[in-house]
Order: sequence, then C-alpha cells, then structure tokens
Amino acid sequence: MSVLTELNAALGVRLTHVQTALRARLVHLRGDRGDSPVPTAVIIFGLVTVALAVTAAALTAANNWMGRIPGPPAAP
Repeated sequence: MSVLTELNAALGVRLTHVQTALRARLVHLRGDRGDSPVPTAVIIFGLVTVALAVTAAALTAANNWMGRIPGPPAAP
C-alpha cells in the first residue's frame, strides 16, 4: 500500500467517526426540549419585578440617608 492509500483509509475512518458523532449530537438536540417558554418568561418577569422593587427601595433609602446629612456650617 502506498502512503496516500493508507492516509485516505485513515481519514475515511476518522471522517466516518466525526460524521456519526455529529449525527448523534443533532438527534440529541432535536429531542425533548423541556418545558414551554411561557413558564420561563413568567419566572423572568417576576424576577425583574422583584429586582426593580429592591432597586427602588435601595434608591429611596439612599436618598433619605443623603437628605439627613447636614449641610456645611454657616459662615460667620
């Protein structure tokens, strides 16, 4: 056998292996995709709502704290 024939045979086996692995992965990806996106969207909407409420509460608390800090002393 020549070197080219051996190389072609080795590459053929390797390409077949890669093709088989790729097909198996694609079949796996097309399988069951889990829940519908609606519950996920509802959960994300809830998390965003809670995050906005926490941010608003923190901003209010910071503004109140900053408002209680006395100004500079009056000039004589």
